[in-house]
Amino acid sequence: MSFENAVSSADAEPPAGPPGLSLRAALAELAGREPGAVLREAEPLARTEVAGRFARRHGGVPAVGVSRPEPAVLHTAVEGAGGPVLLGLYGAEDRLRRWLPGLPDRITPERARRLTARALPPVRVAEPACRERVHTGDRVDLRRLPVLTATPRDAGPYLTAALVRAEDPETGETALSSHRMLVLDRTRLTVWMVPGRQLGALYERAVGAGRRLPVTVNTGVPPAAMVASALGTRFLPPGLDKLAVAGALAGAPVAVAPALTQGGASVLAESEIVLEGYLDGTLADETVTGSGWSLPEFLGYDGRSRTGLPVLTVTAVTHRRDPVYQAVIGPGREQSHILGTAGALSAALSLPDVPGAAVRELHQAAAGGGMLLLAVALRKESAEGDAAPARIARSLLAQHSFLKLVVVTDDDVRISCAEDLLWALTTRANLAVDTVARDEYGPVPMDPSGTEEWTRARGGSRPPGRAAVDATTPFALRERTARSYGLSGAGHDR
Repeated sequence: MSFENAVSSADAEPPAGPPGLSLRAALAELAGREPGAVLREAEPLARTEVAGRFARRHGGVPAVGVSRPEPAVLHTAVEGAGGPVLLGLYGAEDRLRRWLPGLPDRITPERARRLTARALPPVRVAEPACRERVHTGDRVDLRRLPVLTATPRDAGPYLTAALVRAEDPETGETALSSHRMLVLDRTRLTVWMVPGRQLGALYERAVGAGRRLPVTVNTGVPPAAMVASALGTRFLPPGLDKLAVAGALAGAPVAVAPALTQGGASVLAESEIVLEGYLDGTLADETVTGSGWSLPEFLGYDGRSRTGLPVLTVTAVTHRRDPVYQAVIGPGREQSHILGTAGALSAALSLPDVPGAAVRELHQAAAGGGMLLLAVALRKESAEGDAAPARIARSLLAQHSFLKLVVVTDDDVRISCAEDLLWALTTRANLAVDTVARDEYGPVPMDPSGTEEWTRARGGSRPPGRAAVDATTPFALRERTARSYGLSGAGHDR
């Protein structure tokens, strides 16, 4: 299996089609609109050096303590890579929004429901772009892919920007999700499935019935598919495929094709590289190096490696003639924007109506890795709305296991602006009174402060939990906190 003589798509003619449906179209749009946001770095690098270099030079919070957008960087001289290695494509929220015309300018429960109502099922194509080159049998060797090892502490090389696609042949249920996947050898990967994810349910069902679960692993996918993959399946209308939501986000359907070696599986046709394979109940420990760590996680800390993870056996590798290998570094703006956009949509879909108030926007902050810190802008319509912040926070914390802190503000606050959110916390909340701890929901996974050890070191006795802050003005006092110069760009009057 060889990737030699591959060239960057940045050197080719700009591809046709919406940028939400193709990594190449998105990259071309970015290069045309913001030439300085697409960088080419030709310095020779080992695969163990790329992520750290990107974090130091370009990374944003929480990878490093700098608030900045991340450029799309094509590393063209990575050890053993015949083509470019791409990092940072989703490193700015405004570019992601440009590529997804179906994404509401403000995410609210009503607009999120309208988005799912516009779902466009994927279309099947006979000759997918991801199959210009095919490797099967002895020609399959995952070690020939430019899979990165982020730090010297990592368990080994990980796929970090790949989507697993699976379908249940009996029920028609589908899964589309991103997972950390460690390359063990030529044909095997471990897959860490966060409990409660749809892929885990399909896997357990298949293995319990004594059959394999055919899957595909798609790298360099359409931006719309990347965002849709992070939606919570249980918050979507029953039976709705995430790829159909991706079509609504992109404004056109996503293309798929049948897998070559795994009957019942499908590939994302516009992907750069696709692995075909199966999960059959085989387990292995998540390590090659024996370090005890996995890789940098989305919160900015190293994750722990796990034992007894499902093993994915690869039966084919297909790719474009000139593949671009895409990766993310784990923590950073890129990951936060992917998770945060989908997380805000999932939160909006999960919210019930509340008396006396209307939710005007939801936004997941990069400071929480796009998952832990959710801001909600609210417009109170009557005194009954004073109870809305507590009701909203309870509902959200009960349904979203990775949500640690909910901050509810008035709708004149631009909640996507960290400074404006801090201003609301500072001037519209008495934190000693307006912060409510929710011990009943338990700590957030992967949060280092949500452990018993942390509580003991602080000298506390309460179990770790989660919290909500009411940073809204009481309805009777709303005239006292009118901003001197109006909405200051919050835009919620639209």
